[in-house]
Parts: sequence; structure tokens; C-alpha cells
Amino acid sequence: MFAHAISLQRPDSLTARIVWLGLCLVLSSCAATRPSTDLPPLTTWELRQAVLATATDWEFRGRIAVKAGEEGFNGKFHWAQTGHQFYATVSGPLGIGTVIIEGCEDAMIVTDKDGTRTPLVEPEAELYARYGWTIPVTSLRYWALGIPDPSNEAVTDVDDAGKLVGLEQSNWTLSISRYKESAGQQMPRILTASNPNTRVRMVIDKWTFYNKKGSEPFPDKDLRKGL
Repeated sequence: MFAHAISLQRPDSLTARIVWLGLCLVLSSCAATRPSTDLPPLTTWELRQAVLATATDWEFRGRIAVKAGEEGFNGKFHWAQTGHQFYATVSGPLGIGTVIIEGCEDAMIVTDKDGTRTPLVEPEAELYARYGWTIPVTSLRYWALGIPDPSNEAVTDVDDAGKLVGLEQSNWTLSISRYKESAGQQMPRILTASNPNTRVRMVIDKWTFYNKKGSEPFPDKDLRKGL
């Protein structure tokens, strides 16, 4: 199976990326407190993709293990998505501390354990060059949900229940070995992503989906009813 989509327009220069990122983060800081909500039924692969692609306000907390050659660590991992912007923390041993990655589309900033903030133009390559490890930060907002990144072609492996169990996309191979019920539906629990240089394993302990105050989380009635 292949996933196709039109890529969003990206800023061309580093300055434009930084300005765009700043705007996204300002908008994110203005977001109102949102109550949590359950997902509608996800009974088929097509429905799962359609519903989760519209879920723009959510977060997960869990654990992460990264192995890159002789480098590696185990730590805690938190990802919060609000619209197109995200805020992620990777907390590892004392030598790594807490690394914060935040951004909007492809304009991202990394903050190291000393509080130094650095814009990322090529996020995955620059994380690897800086720390000796990387994570698939560009597509992770989709992969964590158990769907392909719509901006690139993907080869997918889907089980009989309509859940993603394997994926090849953007030079990464993803496997989802376990799901668990979260927000009323089966959501990824254990994921492993690998490329020629890095292996990343995530265990997601808690999913939370949010409803913007005064609106429905999935306004399409067909999606809410499971078609």
C-alpha cells in the first residue's frame, strides 16, 4: 500500500524558518485548556487513517531507548501535538540530561541540557551530528499514531483488524508490535523505528486526546459514527 499527499509549502531560508517557528509557538501558547476526549470507532484501515489524520490535539508519555553504533541511552519521552506544532522532551542519563525539540512543520529548535537553543534545518541529520543519535522527528507525529506520514510515499503492512504493524518510509523502517486500548480505541503501545545508523524503541504508557473548548474533536459525523 502506498500513501500519497501534497507536501505543505516550506520556508526556503533559515531566517524564514525561525520566523515561522516563532509564530507557531506564539499561537500554541495562546491555546485554551482543553478537556480530554475519546476517539471515534476505528474499525478499518481506511477509517483509522482518516480519523487519526484529523486528530491534531493530543499527547503521549512513555519511555524511549536509542541505539546508534556505540552510543545509546534509555530515558523518558513526552510528545505533545497542538495543530501543526509540537513540543517533545527526551530525558536520559546525566550525560544527556533533558533535550527539548519543538517546532512547527519543518521549522524546529532543539534546546540542550544547558538551555542552549539551536534552530534545526535538517532535524534528523543535525541531531545525529550533535548527539550521535537521532529520532524520526519529522514523521513521528504520524507514526506514533499508527499511520504513514502523508507527505511521502510509504509501504505499509496492515493486519486483519486494520491496524498498522509495519512501515517503510523516508529511509526508516517502523514496526508496531503491540497495541493497547487508549481513548476508547486500540492505539500503538510498542514501536521500533530503525535506519542504517539508528534504532529507536518507544513504549507508550499513556495517550491523551483533547477536545478544543467549545468544539467537537471530530466534527465529521461520519467519522464519529465510524461510517
